Order: sequence, then C-alpha cells, then structure tokens
Amino acid sequence: MAGILVAVFWAILVSFLAVALARLAQTLKATTKLVADVTEQAVPLLSDASATVRSAQTQLDRVDAIATDVQEVTSNASALSTTVASTFGGPLVKVAAFGYGVRRAVAGRKGDADVPRKAPRRTVIVGRAVPAARRGKRNDRNARD
Repeated sequence: MAGILVAVFWAILVSFLAVALARLAQTLKATTKLVADVTEQAVPLLSDASATVRSAQTQLDRVDAIATDVQEVTSNASALSTTVASTFGGPLVKVAAFGYGVRRAVAGRKGDADVPRKAPRRTVIVGRAVPAARRGKRNDRNARD
C-alpha cells in the first residue's frame, strides 16, 4: 500500500513538472520570437538613425561655415565703422558745432525767437514739481476755492 501511495504521488509530481516544463518551453519560444522580431525592426531603425546623424553632422558643418563667414563680415563691418567714425566723425562734429555757433550768433543779433530759452522754473506743490504753464491754473483754482 505504501508503495502504491508513493507511486501515485510520484506520478502526480512528474505530471506537474511536465506541465511546468511545457509552459516554460512555450515561454522560451515566445521570448525567442520576440527577440527575433525586435532585432528585425531594430536594424533598420539603427541604420535610419545613423543616416540622420550623418545628415545632421553635414548640416552642422554648413552652419559652422556660415557662422565663420558671418563673424568675418561682422569684424569687417566693425572695422569699417571705426574707420568711417574716425575719418568723418571729428570733422562733422566740428562743422555742426560751427554751424550752431553761427546760427546762435546770427539769431542773437536779430533778436529772433529761435534762440533757445531757459527752461521755466518749477514750483513744488505737495512733494511734486509742477511746470510753470500749469502753475497759473493751480493758482486760479486755489483762488476760486
């Protein structure tokens, strides 16, 4: 009787192991198929990514060349600006100052209204400055109140 019980338990144990091994085999087959599919799809993706990186490198080389040219043009424009400012700047300022002096002298002799006047004085009311043109209006308003 004990031998039959051991044989039955042994048969049950072997059948459970056989089922577990069958499921493990199916899982391994599915995993192998999945790895094969991923490999098939990854190789073209990697080649596309490689081509994209090469294209980006080409574009970066072009941008680098353009940036170098722009830097050269900028330095040339800066040098030209400095040259023009040093060549014409001083004499133009002197001519403008001379013209301004002549205009003031002529206007001063004629008594024209073109001569700039001094800025009107400001009155301080409650901590703020009021232009002279508005001072009269404020005084009129205060007189009426």
